[in-house]
Amino acid sequence: MVSRVIPVECFDLVIFGGTGDLARRKILPGLFRRFCSGQMPPEAQIIGAARSELDDDGYRQFVREAVQEFGGTHYEKDQLDQFLQRLGYETVDAKGEGGWEALKGRLRDKVVRAFYFSVGPSLFGDIAERLRSFGLANEDSRIVVEKPFGHDLETARALNATLAQHFDETQIYRIDHYLGKETVQNLMAVRFGNMLFEPLWNAQYVDHIQITVAETVSVEGRGGYYDKSGAMRDMVQNHLMQLLCLIAMEPPAKFDPDAVRDEKLKVIRALDPVEPHHVVRGQYSADEKQAGYRVHAENPRSRTESFVAMKVHVSNWRWAGTPFYLRTGKQLRARASEIAVVFKDAPHSIFGEEAGRHRNVLSIRLQPNEGMTLGVTIKEPGPGGMRLIDVPLDMSFAEALGPDGEDAPDAYERLIMDVIRGNQTLFMRGDEVEAAWAWTDPIIASWVARNDVPKPYDAGSSGPEDALMLMHRDGRRWREIKA
Repeated sequence: MVSRVIPVECFDLVIFGGTGDLARRKILPGLFRRFCSGQMPPEAQIIGAARSELDDDGYRQFVREAVQEFGGTHYEKDQLDQFLQRLGYETVDAKGEGGWEALKGRLRDKVVRAFYFSVGPSLFGDIAERLRSFGLANEDSRIVVEKPFGHDLETARALNATLAQHFDETQIYRIDHYLGKETVQNLMAVRFGNMLFEPLWNAQYVDHIQITVAETVSVEGRGGYYDKSGAMRDMVQNHLMQLLCLIAMEPPAKFDPDAVRDEKLKVIRALDPVEPHHVVRGQYSADEKQAGYRVHAENPRSRTESFVAMKVHVSNWRWAGTPFYLRTGKQLRARASEIAVVFKDAPHSIFGEEAGRHRNVLSIRLQPNEGMTLGVTIKEPGPGGMRLIDVPLDMSFAEALGPDGEDAPDAYERLIMDVIRGNQTLFMRGDEVEAAWAWTDPIIASWVARNDVPKPYDAGSSGPEDALMLMHRDGRRWREIKA
């Protein structure tokens, strides 16, 4: 399989927060890989903007070091030199007047203008206002905003209203990097491009669906931020919600930004309120190697969750009666993201009880080894009766994407190129964000009202025991968390 690279038109991309961690680790190395692939036109221009006092040469050295650390190894030295010549830098005061006229002087007419807000949400309004007042943005400009998109429904509405004062919804790209993953997009291709799965994609044939996003990292080093959000706000309200929408949505009339997002919005609005006994919160404990969550968060009485497991229902004709189990957490056994569609048992087994219980499971792996596996039941080879075993039909992308997937575009690469193309399909719309918060807020409010305390769990485990019971009560089991 050979990926086809489709070049984008010429552009000026301004990265506010251009010296920050996200720019260093993801945005700039990703842009360099797109340059090496030939997708970025040679005359494209990338401008870093931040408070740091740097000149063009200083910023190019910063980017050189970032690419050398995070940009992979499959490139020639002259490619990096050529890329760095496309870069510039301006010191800009996001809340003041300094640097804006100089930044405007670098922008060209008749090219796409995109502005990446790789800064905290508190600066979104200030930057958006100055882009308009200083004349940097035109009617075809695009802005890219990073999560968190608010802290709750009230702040999300206020943020959307602030951006809407200066930019049309068609110009706002709310980025969720999970939607840029190859497997996530392949999920739509598998569902809507094949006759095989779609007739079975409903409550009649699907027993339940599990969505797991497990991380091995702790919150050490960012505990102050994390303790104000928790797993529910940090992961469930956006990443897991988006995966749920793509699994549960109806086929859109066409692969068009608003058509796709309309169907995702319907899923969010069809979610039932979650009963308190259908949610488990957890907080990792200390072990021999490191401290626990409360030490990392620098809050000895913290009641913020580092783990959430929950059972949710989508009340529509397609999914009535089929539970969706969501699970995410820090300091778990392995780093793994998986969607598992567990199909129902055959209505009648002709092989007798000795054949055992066998179910088809479609496993969609988002990380670390992107791909899909369909479990099917076959006869165990050899004589001695009809013994059944489950074997996987492996649709791994490893071979197609090169060794360790290094040649695969990172999610940020794909999404930034979509911004330049003006394609919003993989970006969240304002009403979608608000609907997600409208569903999430009552769950969080109920924890506060009950003075709920997260259940402790061991680092390197699968989470608290109560999460296992959430499934056991229904006669089901979580799939093993493994890399």
